Amino acid sequence: MSDRSEPEPAHEPLWREALGECLRGIRHERGEKLAETARRAGVSPQYLSEMERGVKEPSSEMIAAVAGALEVTLVDLTSAVTENLRAAQGGPSAGATLLAA
Repeated sequence: MSDRSEPEPAHEPLWREALGECLRGIRHERGEKLAETARRAGVSPQYLSEMERGVKEPSSEMIAAVAGALEVTLVDLTSAVTENLRAAQGGPSAGATLLAA
């Protein structure tokens, strides 16, 4: 029988989920509709919606196309996703533990 007093480990988001949240946040900050961004990126609105919800595992080409449509670099997008993942784990010390291991 397991000890039910122990808390369950926190759910670590998948990369695609964190990426999707970031893309949606950038799009909302720009005040754009999904269809506008999708059109500029050359993807369907349905595909972009699936990317933003973290249900699609987009190729690097698709990520670059959407980043370009949102006028952000891949470096800036990757940094933002990394920061969001670190924040979800409780701050900058979570990343330092991985580097030291």
